[in-house]
Amino acid sequence: MNKKTLKNRKKLLLDFISNKEYQPMRAKEIGVLLQIPKGKRADLYEVLDALQDDGMIKVTKGKYEKVRKAEVKAEGETLVGTFIAHPKGFGFVEIEGEDEDLYIHEEDTLYAFHQDQVEVKIKAEQKGARREGKIVNILSHGITEVVGTFEKNQNFGFVTPDNAKIIRDLFIPREHTMDAQNKDKVVAKIVSYGGKNKNPEGRIKEILGGKGQPGVDVLSIARSYELPMEFPERVINQSEKIPDTIQKTDFQGRMDIRNWTIVTIDGEDAKDLDDGISLTREGDIYHLGVHIADVSNYVQTNSALDREALKRGTSVYLVDRVIPMLPKRLSNGICSLNQGEDRLALSCMMDIDVNGNILDHKIAETVICVDRRMTYTAVKGILEDDAELKSEYKELVPLFFNMRDLSSILRKKRTKRGSIDFDFPESKIYLDEMGHPIDIKAYDQNVATRIIEDFMLLANETVAKEYCERELPFLYRTHENPDMDRMEKVLTFIRNQNINVTKSHEEITPLEVQEILASIEGEPTEPLISRLLLRSMKQAKYTTGCSGHFGLAAKHYCHFTSPIRRYPDLQIHRIIKDTIRGRMKDEKKMYYAQILEDVATKTSMLERRAEEVERETIKLKKAEYMELRIGQTFEGVISGVTGWGLYVELPNTVEGLVHVSTMHDDYYNFDEENYQMVGEASKKTYHLGDSVTVVVAEADITTKTVDFILKEDKTPASTSGE
Repeated sequence: MNKKTLKNRKKLLLDFISNKEYQPMRAKEIGVLLQIPKGKRADLYEVLDALQDDGMIKVTKGKYEKVRKAEVKAEGETLVGTFIAHPKGFGFVEIEGEDEDLYIHEEDTLYAFHQDQVEVKIKAEQKGARREGKIVNILSHGITEVVGTFEKNQNFGFVTPDNAKIIRDLFIPREHTMDAQNKDKVVAKIVSYGGKNKNPEGRIKEILGGKGQPGVDVLSIARSYELPMEFPERVINQSEKIPDTIQKTDFQGRMDIRNWTIVTIDGEDAKDLDDGISLTREGDIYHLGVHIADVSNYVQTNSALDREALKRGTSVYLVDRVIPMLPKRLSNGICSLNQGEDRLALSCMMDIDVNGNILDHKIAETVICVDRRMTYTAVKGILEDDAELKSEYKELVPLFFNMRDLSSILRKKRTKRGSIDFDFPESKIYLDEMGHPIDIKAYDQNVATRIIEDFMLLANETVAKEYCERELPFLYRTHENPDMDRMEKVLTFIRNQNINVTKSHEEITPLEVQEILASIEGEPTEPLISRLLLRSMKQAKYTTGCSGHFGLAAKHYCHFTSPIRRYPDLQIHRIIKDTIRGRMKDEKKMYYAQILEDVATKTSMLERRAEEVERETIKLKKAEYMELRIGQTFEGVISGVTGWGLYVELPNTVEGLVHVSTMHDDYYNFDEENYQMVGEASKKTYHLGDSVTVVVAEADITTKTVDFILKEDKTPASTSGE
């Protein structure tokens, strides 16, 4: 290999190994993932050896990984990281590849903004203390605009950022106020980041609306996370050119299964219907079809529509609106599996025996026509023998009972292998026409939602297994094994509750987690231990390697079933179609191997952003709901115990803090090892999972928090020795 070729390949391979989503792997695994033929693996080994000689990568237990700068740390050394500000003025610097952040005192922040890329110098370590640093240079700014409340003065104004981590107000010169009125919600572009004796300066670029105007509060949160709200003109223009109905040319090479009985089952409000179900039974064999909207037929690779979809990554479901990944003309129109309309689909058809084993399967491009658009409520009613609903849908009643039976078989099989089911209810917030919350309820699963969940999980596993075994470039949904140290702390606590746990200082399996949950079902400790186990888990993400899904106890898993609202699903559909059509040649394999790491990284990050925005808007509306209930009494369950107090969750999913300073009957100490608060004199103890009665003391819409005070325990808190 000549020097120029070696140099280029070293750069390409180092970029691959440096990717955030890369997991340490052996040379053979790298060769398979990059689709390097066995006969050319010697070149790969030469490049790996060269990078190792340069000190850029290392081998640990036979697996290659990047050498991080932060692996060699010394007092005075300068590292690069991201500054994470705290509302009280201090902050932390996150260093890539480091488990522990550097603590930054307020006087050492150099007035860095939240999310700035900074150079930080490590301070001398003090025994027993966390590592500290001092910011010595600001390399780049991660935040270029802020959302906040405009405060108007005669000749100028200020914007108070909604993000509490941006601790200084923006000065707005009069000529850059856009005639915003006092208390308006605005978006301001930062033109100067200020310094020691100078506020940052900005100019208003958009007025979101006046205080109290419907929807402005939720819009402000969405804009603060830089969610793209409107589609660019070129994207809209491209979507307008797509026909409203499928064309005759679309039928070419597809299975025409419009005569099959296919239904969609979704929530009442759903408009983007991307999955249809067919099911028949012959003796002991179920023929299940999961038919997914063929979005890739309309969103071409690297088109304006595609680039915008990747930029968004996912549809975002807020309390009062949906911010879609695709324009509504597609998501609610030609891509949506609307009742009675011919639609293009990618179908995963599976033959399943009465034990839940897949005997055979086929993935095909199809044309379908949905017979009925069903809701979870209606299907649930039918399966609970609602006579009126059974009469209305009489021709489909046998189908739904077959669905229920197969769903039960699949769920039992998943449970047997160790799939973990944390049954924490989600929040459903009901708003009036002004956007104010009028009710909050726990949204629980029912037999109908479980049917769809079970069928989608099976299709996702089936597709992932086929492409993993084919060793083709692909996107997987990965859930890594829990961190052993974090899990061991939880297991030690569980043992102390006299619950049998066999594992000690070794990796736990999903089945063992499930067995723990099964052993405490219905017990007072169930909420406590379920939460602790859930918090010890890692976050699922998208990867190019098929390393399995811990929570589902699945060796193979991907996201195939929602291409209208998730970009990874759309990308997977393209790979499947290229394979079906015989286009997956070496050139195409190399193309996917090059782009998929970036897609996995971006979509994992965008998914986390969407979840955070959804969570913040829910917290906002919960605080607004409780603001009108200050002084009222509620019964709840302790959902968290910390050094600063008890978190209590109400039956409607609202969570609030009982601050330790309000617990006047004793001085309480936090027993971290046993997740409890113990009174110093009385030995009165509050555990996770205890029932308590609380009074709403405060609800703050600005901070999105709710504060409670204890009234009298519904069930008296235990005392030690009982």
